[in-house]
Amino acid sequence: MKVYKTVKGLQAYLKPFRKKRKKIGFVPTLGALHEGHMSLIKLSKEKSDITVCSIFVNPTQFNETSDLEKYPRTYEADSALLIAEGCDVLFFPSAPQVYPKDIETEVKIDFGKLDKVMEGAFRPGHFDGVAQVVKRLLDIVNPHQLYMGQKDFQQVAIVSHMMTHFKLKTELVVCPIIREPHGLAMSSRNERLSKKKRQAAGVIYETLQWVHDQKSEMSVHDLEEEAIDRLRIPGFRPEYFQIIDGHSLRPINHITKKKYVVACIAVWVEDVRLIDNIILQGQA
Repeated sequence: MKVYKTVKGLQAYLKPFRKKRKKIGFVPTLGALHEGHMSLIKLSKEKSDITVCSIFVNPTQFNETSDLEKYPRTYEADSALLIAEGCDVLFFPSAPQVYPKDIETEVKIDFGKLDKVMEGAFRPGHFDGVAQVVKRLLDIVNPHQLYMGQKDFQQVAIVSHMMTHFKLKTELVVCPIIREPHGLAMSSRNERLSKKKRQAAGVIYETLQWVHDQKSEMSVHDLEEEAIDRLRIPGFRPEYFQIIDGHSLRPINHITKKKYVVACIAVWVEDVRLIDNIILQGQA
């Protein structure tokens, strides 16, 4: 696996592949890699000729400095996982490489309501940082495919909107959620949970499955209320549970009247914020 820390080095390496019309797949990450990330690498390996993974803990998408500082940095372990999965290139830049002083990288576009609900309501400015870093990384790598996970459902919607706005030619490929044996969606943040609470956090997915099973039996309001009640247990603090239109991300009142419906959740467990979702009806 080739490792590049500079934009110039990465682009020079990719240039011959581009000239030969080879397909470049790209998986952007913040590091602390797990099997969820590896599923993205694996799919890119299947669909692309060369796979690039980036590890960059982006400061502009963290609302709290403490959260940024606590984010796990596990470069050696990450590299070993990428090598084992057959990743071709690791891009491991510093902040000045991603955000040089001589380039304007801020993304100023209207997301409509996409960035105002759910995560946006509790993490103001977060998606501005996400759009900024993804746009910048896409400009650097210029891949044919961008691979992202369904777990960050709202983030995918924001990135898709941004890519459409700028008329980017990169294809966005959304990959299924990968879960731990007890159902918890794989996330780098899971490493910060105690062993006991990490096991107990399987109740988040159990709740989502219950909502899926009861979607024809109860109203949206009652489903949301019951889901929140099920998560009011010691050590857990539910932040929101919303059933939304999968395209607009707006709350809905009747599941049967929409073609694409998703249930989304955010829960604090100990001092770790976990998100998850499940598709109730239709598809993107």
